[in-house]
Amino acid sequence: MSESINPLITEQLDALLHGETNLMANLVNASALLMQTIPDINWAGFYLYQPASDDLILGPFQGNVACMHIENNRGVCGTALATQTVQRVADVHQFAGHIACDSASNAEIVVPLTTAQGKLGVLDIDSPSTDRFSAEDQRVLE
Repeated sequence: MSESINPLITEQLDALLHGETNLMANLVNASALLMQTIPDINWAGFYLYQPASDDLILGPFQGNVACMHIENNRGVCGTALATQTVQRVADVHQFAGHIACDSASNAEIVVPLTTAQGKLGVLDIDSPSTDRFSAEDQRVLE
């Protein structure tokens, strides 16, 4: 397993986003901060929930090109959206229905995002290493 995610990332994120109310600007900077500070990852970003089509659409991210639409309850991101639970997958190739947007990704963690109004989307982070994300990483990202 790789080096854990530094818990100070939450303080860095709070400082970076302090006073900014624009969702897109905050998501762009959050994805950049995650990509720059989390060791051993190759993708960090967001998929945003589309209520009209009940699916996810690609949002701000850092990394290789990505899938643009993900159906609710499909793949790791769609499962996180449908179940509203964190999906921490040690080996994505063993995950039933995994969507291979980047063949270099081997482990993934997806955190559902909600607001008072309901589902916002998911935070998705991929790693080229299997078993990359620990329970402590999950706690920090939640």
